[in-house]
Amino acid sequence: MTTITLQVNGRDVTRDVEPQTLLVQFIRETLQLTGTHVGCDTSQCGACTVHVDGRAVKSCAMLAAQAAGKQVTTIEGLAAADGTLHPMQAAFNQCHGLQCGFCTPGMVMSAVDLVQHHGCHSDAQVREALEGNLCRCTGYQNIVKAVFVGAEAMKA
Repeated sequence: MTTITLQVNGRDVTRDVEPQTLLVQFIRETLQLTGTHVGCDTSQCGACTVHVDGRAVKSCAMLAAQAAGKQVTTIEGLAAADGTLHPMQAAFNQCHGLQCGFCTPGMVMSAVDLVQHHGCHSDAQVREALEGNLCRCTGYQNIVKAVFVGAEAMKA
């Protein structure tokens, strides 16, 4: 066992983990934050995307021990403490950028990363940025629209 300390959604967390524990397992199983989904376990689908030190990371491709000393934000950590949705979460809801919802947490986390670090300038840019997040339901049109609406709301 290895003892790790990190910050998850603004709270300090110290836990013992097996060295091979993936960050996604730690988030879901140890911390019981189940909004981060496990899809492919090969970092292909993006359902497990979280932010580590402010950057989007596929948590199935990172060991929990690698997150020691870092700040991790999950989909649960985007909303305000009073439950008010983050502008990107609200945009996905408003624009119907989801259907079954399985990919949505990872899409939202990737979209927030895109807007914060690169801006949101064209459909092509949004589609390229979300390339590593698979959706089998929507056809992506409403997801792209939601990213633009969310980006505009994040400026406010």
